[in-house]
Amino acid sequence: MPKNKGGGSRAKPAEPAKQEPPKKPQTIKELEWQWYYDTNPFQKTYEEHGLNGMTAANQQVYLNQRYLKPGAAKVLSNKSQKELWKQLGEANVPIRRLPRPRDNQWGRDKNGRDVGDYTIEEWEAHEAKGVKLLSLINKSRAFRRKRDRFQELDHWPFSDSETPFTLTEEDVDAERARRKEMAELRKDLYGSKSDPYALDPDWDDVIPMPQVEPEGSLASIAYPDEYAEAMSYLRAVMAVKEYSPRCLRLTENIISLNPAHYTVWLYRFSIVEALNISIPDEIEWLNEISLTWIKNYQIWNHRHHLIDHYYPTIVTSPSEVAALANSEREFLEEMLKLDTKNYHVWSYRQYLVRKLGMWDDAERHSIEAMIHEDVRNNSAWSHRFFIVFSDPSYATPDSHATEYDPKIPADIVDREIEYAKDKILLAPQNQSPWNYLKGVLVKGGRKPWTVGDFCEQFVYDLGGDDESVRSSHALDLLAEIYNKAGEKDRAALALTRLAEKWDRIRRGYWAYRRKLLEPDLP
Repeated sequence: MPKNKGGGSRAKPAEPAKQEPPKKPQTIKELEWQWYYDTNPFQKTYEEHGLNGMTAANQQVYLNQRYLKPGAAKVLSNKSQKELWKQLGEANVPIRRLPRPRDNQWGRDKNGRDVGDYTIEEWEAHEAKGVKLLSLINKSRAFRRKRDRFQELDHWPFSDSETPFTLTEEDVDAERARRKEMAELRKDLYGSKSDPYALDPDWDDVIPMPQVEPEGSLASIAYPDEYAEAMSYLRAVMAVKEYSPRCLRLTENIISLNPAHYTVWLYRFSIVEALNISIPDEIEWLNEISLTWIKNYQIWNHRHHLIDHYYPTIVTSPSEVAALANSEREFLEEMLKLDTKNYHVWSYRQYLVRKLGMWDDAERHSIEAMIHEDVRNNSAWSHRFFIVFSDPSYATPDSHATEYDPKIPADIVDREIEYAKDKILLAPQNQSPWNYLKGVLVKGGRKPWTVGDFCEQFVYDLGGDDESVRSSHALDLLAEIYNKAGEKDRAALALTRLAEKWDRIRRGYWAYRRKLLEPDLP
């Protein structure tokens, strides 16, 4: 208490607590404790020696410190209050005291580190970044206010009290750079990642529509943050049917993240149509995507739509059609070098031939080059058959691939028969040219035995001791030739030898074929 109620001599004035010179704090936590003990000068002595280890005067001052709390001294009389302030003043006790530091009161940073363990230098750098971020936030808010006012000028022109201004592209670029810097600071300070579109002033007017998973769903899809954010903006712009350059860029970003997203491709094509974007430019962009994702179907469906949209604009210019056909052929050849059996590319190539009328020698020679490089490329053989026997300049419209077409010129049939024979001689056991040869015979209305002599050169002494077969496919065709010629026994022998030796993996099939020759045949 301030007053000496014992009536004896007063205690000596309290002496300031004697403490060793404090060490220079190395961390924020150490600095905070130093500030605490500086503003609570008797606390250190109390903690180290207890109340009994202090002088009577120091005990009195230590206990009187509780009256420093706001309003606490009002319970004392005026005289006691005067005595209180006198004692505290003589002991040099600070009037304002800092509260005792709490554990983890500084929190933890993005890496889980206690901020109180920061060095002084680290804390100053941390604070400087915080001040910088706050400054950038204020500038960004000013930009938004300026932009909002600028967008209202059509309805509310500048008043006499306002200073006219314009919003330039440089202002937008500066804001874009400012937001990127803000994102970096937030990431550095708090570990938070800002959405790319939230950093772009061009998207400020769009309210994203995030994917809402059903409550309690068993298998919610864990979309990557970047993809989920881009899709939320896509839903928003699709909902209002916005077709703009920024939406085109948005689809490009999503396609780079998920090129199989069918809806995004359809939306992109709608934007291309609405903005009348150059189709050659779009195709050039698409080429890069195609070479990256060679097995993607949506890419070729989009290309199909582009050609359908573009062709009517150039149909009256044969030179432009020819230029498009050549450029497309060159790109398709590049694609097929990556994967010669790419089904999507071959399907698109057939569509392109029909659309652009690519029935000329250039297309056939292109396919011949592929067959020359790989005579076993069945896809190339199939495409050759298509361009030769579906040419509308002489073929019967809608004629099936496996039926005779009387309109096919004889010289073309002869040419294709000889072409197939030449390729068979290169690799007799290659099935592709044999199948092609059979198809040509059917299309041209030629009897199978017209190639009998050619087939027999691959078979020697069938059923004899010196039997030799260089091509099981030749033996298969000979069985058909013998059957149609009424030579059932020879046909049965050919099928039997195929089953027993030359193609045993399909012996069940050959047995079935043999049974068809004559149900009663042993």
